[in-house]
Amino acid sequence: MADLPRLLLIDDEPALADFMANAATLTGYAPTITADRAQFEEAFAAATPDVVALDLGMPNTDGVEFLRYLAEHEYRGPVLIVSGFDRRVLESAFRLGGALGLEMVGPLEKPVRLEDLERLLLSVKPGMLP
Repeated sequence: MADLPRLLLIDDEPALADFMANAATLTGYAPTITADRAQFEEAFAAATPDVVALDLGMPNTDGVEFLRYLAEHEYRGPVLIVSGFDRRVLESAFRLGGALGLEMVGPLEKPVRLEDLERLLLSVKPGMLP
């Protein structure tokens, strides 16, 4: 059996992180949950993920810093923003990620519907692209 594609997600809300990891598992990913910047950077360095899902609102940091980190490390996989911020903030972060050269997908607003998350994860799953 081939290795499952890796999804690295960062969210400081354990219930939502578990919900997203469950959706990732259901769609054929091997998810890794991180709750802060240090965990995220450690997991990213240990194994480059196939897809990254990030929350913009994090304690002591923000999603923009994660977008810059990914760009600095020349990350080429899809980046999904999932956040409770206002739609304009999500769209602004989405545009910034694109300007940094990242492959942005989404964004999804919290609360996230399982069907929407699964559909998006399937659409960017390695080997599923047209």
